[in-house]
Amino acid sequence: MEEELKCPVCGSLFREPIILPCSHNVCLPCARTIAVQTPDGEQHLPQPLLLSRSSGLPAGAAAAPSLEHDAAAGLACSGAGGSAAGGLGGGAGGGGDHADKLSLYSETDSGYGSYTPSLKSPNGVRVLPMVPAPPGSSAAAARGAACSSLSSSSSSITCPQCHRSASLDHRGLRGFQRNRLLEAIVQRYQQGRGAVPGASAAVAVAICQLCDRTPPEPAATLCEQCDVLYCSACQLKCHPSRGPFAKHRLVQPPPPPPPTPAEAASAPTGATQGAPSGGGGCKSPGGTGAGASGGSTTRKFPTCPEHEMENYSMYCVSCRTPVCYLCLEEGRHTKHEVKPLGAMWKQHKAQLSQALNGVSDKAKEAKEFLVQLKNILQQVQENGLDYEACLVAQCDALVDALTRQKAKLLTKVTKEREHKLKMVWDQINHCTLKLRQSTGLMEYCLEVIKENDPAGFLQISDALIKRVQVSQEQWVKGALEPKVSAEFDLTLDSEPLLQAIHQLDFIQMKCRVPPVPLLQLEKCCTRNNSVTLAWRMPPFTHSPVDGYILELDDGAGGQFREVYVGKETLCTIDGLHFNSTYNARVKAFNSSGVGPYSKTVVLQTSDVAWFTFDPNSGHRDIILSNDNQTATCSSYDDRVVLGTAAFSKGVHYWELHVDRYDNHPDPAFGVARASVVKDMMLGKDDKAWAMYVDNNRSWFMHCNSHTNRTEGGVCKGATVGVLLDLNKHTLTFFINGQQQGPTAFSQVDGVFMPALSLNRNVQVTLHTGLEVPTNLGQPKLSGN
Repeated sequence: MEEELKCPVCGSLFREPIILPCSHNVCLPCARTIAVQTPDGEQHLPQPLLLSRSSGLPAGAAAAPSLEHDAAAGLACSGAGGSAAGGLGGGAGGGGDHADKLSLYSETDSGYGSYTPSLKSPNGVRVLPMVPAPPGSSAAAARGAACSSLSSSSSSITCPQCHRSASLDHRGLRGFQRNRLLEAIVQRYQQGRGAVPGASAAVAVAICQLCDRTPPEPAATLCEQCDVLYCSACQLKCHPSRGPFAKHRLVQPPPPPPPTPAEAASAPTGATQGAPSGGGGCKSPGGTGAGASGGSTTRKFPTCPEHEMENYSMYCVSCRTPVCYLCLEEGRHTKHEVKPLGAMWKQHKAQLSQALNGVSDKAKEAKEFLVQLKNILQQVQENGLDYEACLVAQCDALVDALTRQKAKLLTKVTKEREHKLKMVWDQINHCTLKLRQSTGLMEYCLEVIKENDPAGFLQISDALIKRVQVSQEQWVKGALEPKVSAEFDLTLDSEPLLQAIHQLDFIQMKCRVPPVPLLQLEKCCTRNNSVTLAWRMPPFTHSPVDGYILELDDGAGGQFREVYVGKETLCTIDGLHFNSTYNARVKAFNSSGVGPYSKTVVLQTSDVAWFTFDPNSGHRDIILSNDNQTATCSSYDDRVVLGTAAFSKGVHYWELHVDRYDNHPDPAFGVARASVVKDMMLGKDDKAWAMYVDNNRSWFMHCNSHTNRTEGGVCKGATVGVLLDLNKHTLTFFINGQQQGPTAFSQVDGVFMPALSLNRNVQVTLHTGLEVPTNLGQPKLSGN
């Protein structure tokens, strides 16, 4: 809030703020320094031209009241006389530059016009220098000269925030209303932070920057990364030591900096505030400022600027300003619409509160946005480290691959060199041996030729001639040529790889198809006739993934079909065949296309079925217990309950043990479709195939057709077995291990669920997961 309480000119807390026509505020001393005197040459322009240049109206428009007022009347009475004169002197050389800053004062004029700010000051406001005193004159004389020069000219003031200029009437700066409310807020703010005038010994304490308490709590910690001060409560709420904030460093808050000279100057002591200034002027408009009584909280309410002794009593709707009763009787608000001050006060408070709600929502959004940005900062840091590690790993993998390939190539070169060396050494040894033999034969022949015994020579000459011829034939063509070349016929084509290395770069804004998903075999499993598969993407995958497609075959080696499409990486498929082998595979896809399939995983469903009674599909009168394995009924009428398994393939057998059997009821056992009627005996509609039995006999029933009455019933402790053979498409029943009648139904095809109907006189318990019995007794003969 402190920025709202600082003057845009001096940068310090407001002192005696006044309200400019544009609704902005400025200190009264600062207003004296930025008031601009209208050049003398501008005063002598014709009245229509003055009107045209000041308000933008055509030159022939209706004239408005003249600006021939004493602009310096309220300026000469300043406590800072020198600065007032300095702010108003020296502006006469502006010429046409200042013509746009004139505005005619009338009931319909806004009081200010547009103004292009001067570039000679930081905030675009022309702050005029002091009027140079004539040689030999005193400062008081200079101030008097400045005031007298202003008395014959008009002045204007430019807002330092919106750069609009407003003309001063004959009252000067006293014509602007004093912002008493802002003064009171500044005083409360100074008291809250221990900077009330006269309290220079107060110790400054760093406060929490996120507190919504008034005043804020003292800061307990400072986050070095966030650069935010937190009290203990806000630190626990807004900056917990977990998640992205776990790595942030919290330290003790530093001591706040000492007040600047401007802030020190903005808080004068009570001893000097009410005293007359040394410049000999009268007190500033509106009486003493906030803090004039040495830190007193006494507040003076604003009075009418035109009738200084009158308090505001009404609100002028046309001019949008408070007025006193004299303004309504004598002033320019006589014919304006007025409303009670209290009613308008409440109405404007409500409007401000409503507007503040919107600002508060935006502030909350901004805080959340800042937290989001700080989280992004943390994520950027973490992701940067991850990507650096990923880059290092990828480059290391490339180096490792290159090193392995280098070793392979070196092995090839070594083998080639050893082969060449072996060939050369073999040829050297062979040639050396031949040469030694030929040389020995030559020497021997020469010694034989030296002999002079013809008979002895002729005895061995034929043999020697043949040996020499044979030795000559051994040096055939090519025998004296090397079998291998000294050059290596190996050329490494590294240019494509070098080009690929030079072109190695990050792929940005380019989406590639996803890579092959990896099946997590440790999480893949089967249960009964359902399978669960899990997969994940390989590490260091940069391609986005929009979803996955899971495919499964028919359990008999047939074609694959899609069973799941979505973003999850875990999927369970129910309703498969028992005792079947399924092949599954998965692939990922994104906006660029579909990636390759994963490896195929083989899953085997259970040989036998484990199931219970289904509480969701049973009639509401059915009562289940014993983990949904025991069933009875609360009604005397027959009610149906189904099992949790469904069969469409294979051979399945289950048993039901009769726990209670009273008053000779007719329970029915069998199979049914999921849509079977559940409020009558099983088998009376076309959705069920059943055997109903009493204590003496049984019948098979389907579509309310009773067939194959068979002697032999059930009692307490009896066991009823159901054999569903979907390979042969038959349904058979057993009582106490003996087949009850012939095969009950044939040509049974489709999807079936175990079913039972009973009333309150019967209670049965289901036994599943049983192997198909092979030693069942022969069937009993049916009665008809």
